Amino acid sequence: MAGKTVDETRMVMSRLMQPPDANSWGNVHGGAIMRMVDEAGGVAAIRHSRCQAVTVSMDRMTFKQPVHIGDLLTIRACLTFTGRSSMEVEAVIEAENIRTGEVRYAGTCYLVYVAIDDQGHPVPVPPLLVRTDEERARWRAAEQRRALRASHEEGASA
Repeated sequence: MAGKTVDETRMVMSRLMQPPDANSWGNVHGGAIMRMVDEAGGVAAIRHSRCQAVTVSMDRMTFKQPVHIGDLLTIRACLTFTGRSSMEVEAVIEAENIRTGEVRYAGTCYLVYVAIDDQGHPVPVPPLLVRTDEERARWRAAEQRRALRASHEEGASA
């Protein structure tokens, strides 16, 4: 199975935030942002695997800046790591005031997807080809997050 580069997995999704996305104070609901993050991350995972991909986990999401009605919410997603059938995706969240052009960093989170076949069974994914120092550093950080997730799972089953 031929590997794929990080650039081949990149996904950018933008959407103008509307009143149904927000609370009565004009702040976009975290759940609306999380849904968009999951959609962008899922596309990146499917681009890499060319299979259906299901969300296994989403690491902690901390919102660094509010997102308001009228902001252009942009999610930039790409793979950082691959296992046998699993893929980790980094999603960077930005909010742009389209009237002023100000772009605010709103947060980053990591999601894990598993590629599945039509019967819902995990299938192998192509290796991720990391080529730059930055991509190698993201791979190493992803390995640490993977080990941390595994240790949490072991602790939860004890």
